[in-house]
Amino acid sequence: MSTAIKFILSLSFLVLFSLILMGQVSPQTQSDSYTRYELLSPTSQAFRIIYDVSATSAGKAYYFNTLRKGSEHKIDNVYDQMTGTKLEWEIVSGIKAKLNGHPQANDAFEYLMVQLARPVPANGEARIRIDKTYKDALSYYSKDGNIIFERSLGIKRNAVVLPTGYELISCNYPSQVELENDGRIKLSFINRGLSAVNYKIIAKKLPTFATNYENTNDPSPWVGYVTKAGGRDKSKARINYQLSERAYQNREIVYFPLQPETHSFRLYHDYTETREGRDKYINVVRPGSKASNPSAFILDTGEKLKVETLQGQEIIDSGIDIGSVPDQNTEIVVIRYPVIQKGQSLRMRIEETYTDPNRYLIFNNELVWDRSFGRNRNTLILPKGWWLTTNSIPAIIDKNEEGLTRLYYLNDRDDSIDVLIKGRRKF
Repeated sequence: MSTAIKFILSLSFLVLFSLILMGQVSPQTQSDSYTRYELLSPTSQAFRIIYDVSATSAGKAYYFNTLRKGSEHKIDNVYDQMTGTKLEWEIVSGIKAKLNGHPQANDAFEYLMVQLARPVPANGEARIRIDKTYKDALSYYSKDGNIIFERSLGIKRNAVVLPTGYELISCNYPSQVELENDGRIKLSFINRGLSAVNYKIIAKKLPTFATNYENTNDPSPWVGYVTKAGGRDKSKARINYQLSERAYQNREIVYFPLQPETHSFRLYHDYTETREGRDKYINVVRPGSKASNPSAFILDTGEKLKVETLQGQEIIDSGIDIGSVPDQNTEIVVIRYPVIQKGQSLRMRIEETYTDPNRYLIFNNELVWDRSFGRNRNTLILPKGWWLTTNSIPAIIDKNEEGLTRLYYLNDRDDSIDVLIKGRRKF
C-alpha cells in the first residue's frame, strides 16, 4: 500500500471517528430478524439462506450484513419487502463499510452493503430480504449415513428445512416441526436465551415408499369441530389443523400501564400485512375493555394512516365483517391503508389506550395485571413508582432507559399465555 493511500485512509478514519464522537454517525441497529436455512443436496454441503431484517437507524441509506468467515458465499438477490423490488448491493471490506456509515464494522470481515429503497424514517424501519447461498463443510456434512447441520445461530427466530426425502433423527434445541407443502420437513424455533444457540440437526434419507404419501380424504369424525388454536374442544384431536410457524410470526406488542387507579394502559403493536387486496386492519376490542386515542402509521415510510372507532350499529352499517354478529357493545378500531398489491407488504405500528377495570386494577393496595398475551413477543413496562412482586409467566426482566421495570415475554408455543403481575408502591 502506497504512502499516499495510507495517508488518505488515516485521514478518513480520523474524520469518521470525529463524526462518531459528535453523534453524526450513528451505529447500525436492526430488529425483527428471521432466518430460514434450506439445506441443499448433501453432496453440495451448501444451504440457501433467506434472511429477513429491518434496519432501524433513522436516516441510514445503507444496511450492512456480515458475511460469516469460513463459508463460501454467493449473493442471489436482495429485496425491499415493502415494494417487492430488487435492491442494489455490493460486497465490501470492513474498511469500506466503516466509510459508508457502519462504524461497528470489523476490518477483518467482508460485508454485504445494501442500498435501501428509501432512508430509514424516524421511528420507523426499512425491511429487506437477503437471499444468499453458503457452502460450509463444517456446518453441513454427512457422517455414518446421516446428514448433519451444526451451526451457531445468533438470530433469535430461525427455521431449518431438510432436503426432500429426509426424516428428522434428532434436534438439540426445542423446535416446532412441520411438513411443508412440497414434502420437506421444516424445524423452527425462537431462541429464548441471551446467547447464540449451537443448533444441531441429524437427518436420514427415507426409503422411497415412505415418501409416496396418498391422502385418503377421510371425512372428519368431529361434526362442527373448530380447528383453529383457541376455542376448540380439547377432548378431541385437532383434525386437519393448520400449524402456524411460531418463529415466523412477526407481530409484537408493548404495553405501558398507566397508574393502576385509571385501569388504563397505552400500547402499540407492530403488524405486517402481506395479503394481496387487503386495505384495512380491524382490531376487535376485547369485551370489558374500552379503546381510546387510536393512531397508526406505516413503519416503512412514516406515513400516518386514517383510523376510526366503530360500535354496534355503526359496524353493521359499514359492512365490515368481523367474523361474528356485532351487538350494541361490540367495538372495533379500523385502520385503513393503501391496497396491498401482489408481492408487496406494509408494516404498521398501531397505538391505542385501553381501559379495563376487570384485568388492571388495585386490590389490597397492590397493582394487579391479569391479561392474556397472544403474540410470540410481548413487553410490559410497569408504571413509575411501582416495584415488581409477582410474575406468573417466566420473563426476561430489566430496567428501561427511564429506570422502569420491563418484562419481556417470548412465547414459542402455539398458544396464548395468561400473565399475572403484581406490584407495590415504592413511594
